[in-house]
Amino acid sequence: MGQVHVPFSTSSIPSLLASQHTSPLQTGASWPRFLNAPTNMKLLVFALTAAAVLAAPTIQDAAGITYLGFERNDVEVFLGIPYAQDTGGQNRFKPPQPLQVTAGSVVDGTKPGHACPQQLGQWNAPLTLLNITQESISEDCLNLNIVRPANASYKSESYPVMVWIHGGSFWVGSNMEPTHEPDALVLNSIDEGTPIIHVAINYRLGFFGFAKSGALRNERSENAGLRDQRAAIEWVRDNIKYFGGNGKKITIHGQSSGGLAVGMQLLAYGGEKVLPYQRGICQSQALEPGITSNFTRDAMKRVIENTKCNPGNGSIDSPEVIACLRSKDTQTLYDASATTYTGDIAHNIGDVWLPSVDGDFLPDTPSKLVSEGRFGNASYMFGWTQDDVNFFTDVTIPTEKDTKTFLETYLPNIDRSALMYPGEDPHITEYLSLYPVANFDPPNGTNLTSEFYRTARVFRDILMVCEPILLARALHKKQKRVYMYNFNQTLLDPIIESVYNISHMGVVHTSEFAYMYGNLSHYNVSDYPFHPTRSDFDLAQRASRSWARFADSGDPSPPAGPSAGLQSKALQGWLPAFWSFDEAESRGPRYTPRRPGHTYVYTIGGPEEGLWPLDGEGSVEAVRMQGLEEKCAIFNDPEFIRRAGF
Repeated sequence: MGQVHVPFSTSSIPSLLASQHTSPLQTGASWPRFLNAPTNMKLLVFALTAAAVLAAPTIQDAAGITYLGFERNDVEVFLGIPYAQDTGGQNRFKPPQPLQVTAGSVVDGTKPGHACPQQLGQWNAPLTLLNITQESISEDCLNLNIVRPANASYKSESYPVMVWIHGGSFWVGSNMEPTHEPDALVLNSIDEGTPIIHVAINYRLGFFGFAKSGALRNERSENAGLRDQRAAIEWVRDNIKYFGGNGKKITIHGQSSGGLAVGMQLLAYGGEKVLPYQRGICQSQALEPGITSNFTRDAMKRVIENTKCNPGNGSIDSPEVIACLRSKDTQTLYDASATTYTGDIAHNIGDVWLPSVDGDFLPDTPSKLVSEGRFGNASYMFGWTQDDVNFFTDVTIPTEKDTKTFLETYLPNIDRSALMYPGEDPHITEYLSLYPVANFDPPNGTNLTSEFYRTARVFRDILMVCEPILLARALHKKQKRVYMYNFNQTLLDPIIESVYNISHMGVVHTSEFAYMYGNLSHYNVSDYPFHPTRSDFDLAQRASRSWARFADSGDPSPPAGPSAGLQSKALQGWLPAFWSFDEAESRGPRYTPRRPGHTYVYTIGGPEEGLWPLDGEGSVEAVRMQGLEEKCAIFNDPEFIRRAGF
């Protein structure tokens, strides 16, 4: 990983991690080129790797530190750039410590940096494709990858920067995950006329990043993973200029727990410190139930028991316990924490290592910070996929009783009234009344039930839809521009069927990656069916350009005017979620929706793409039937939030 004082040689330039499924990236060319691409692409990857030797870019900062990179797919890449010290030993759990690099050193950016300690293997295929090996992980993992347009320089125009925070339940993940490799996104941004630089970061995960203890709170060391993310963003702000980037034009974006992280960064320090970025994109999460519950505390107790770090009374809040944990080696601690992860609904689908309300980074509960407007100043985009949590919902749910059990287990703090409703939770009954089972007829040919689709939709709305809408409305109240989307196209359905023998899983979690990163070919790997259509290749062009446009101007669609936007391939007519007549009229007639004053979401992909109000006249049936205004009024009610625990 980006170590200093290393020799440079052609053998140090990799294609990708050898243990990954890989395929070359789709570039900005027209779609037929990729339909005719060879099935076996490994030779092309190695050819590109060899060609990279001929044009290895180098960067030198004001301190005389040199960064070595390589060329790949017509972009320039710098891997494993360290942004903070090793987090092992006495640095364990502590906030990221400033990097100390000797002036005149050389940082080798031609090899991947280490991933942070985590579960080995491939996690939740095909949602991820990276195979984490023992050799690829270390507590010395605070590094980032930079991908920039070729020939960018400190003296050239400063490009907007997108900083990616990976997901993985704060349990797994790496900046080397193939499904969010950004080369095509950068190339498409250049072709769109809005070139960007992309940065992907690592941060501490699981027990190492989210340990919870009164002793850690007293030394301001809780939320280490979130603090890592902030330190990485600040490093980018201060140093990206040497790579041709604009440190005053940063968009942070993330998906799943990465989307939650982007939400937490907005709430950091209750808005009392200036944000080190200007825009954010929360994909499939922004807040999360369970943050104020006991998931993390219970997991911490189990680690302490497994390590026998219980001197004295063995209290979770004891400084002696933390000292003992710091004395252990990495493998011992990971093994002790591995049993805390269970991906079932009783354990928050695996999300047990969560942000803590520590009185510092998070000075109060997220919901209170949101309701009181105690957050930073930034424009945001929020979104979800049409069937976001289907992949995480129990596929064996056959009856309404099973649906109720699933939801009662997911929301254990829902109040019961045993006298009025013996054996039944009245709140769950109320929630399910909003989701008539007749609205969830399973598609022909699937082995999934109506109750499965019903349960998954309730689950999706609570976790992935209503919480982002809550935060979006709070931002709007502070006069910040907000955009929302519903992603409705996927390549993953036939792959999931081939792996799990389950058809019609839908537009699941991570479905947007193939499109917003502008590349479908990541999924063209052995044993996976890969049959993209013209529509898929077209959407990969348009979605990636809209993400780049948002980073460039804060607007995912091209400007209005007689000729403006005619050359753009980005998504068209995407207005803010909350807009006025003046804003719509300023964009011209083709941008004017029918119902100002309502909440708008842009459906990306599928048969009904476009900007639609969540309900009522002017919406389309597929959006209107979801009834999100009514449902989110319940799920965003303060009493529900209290019971849900955030």
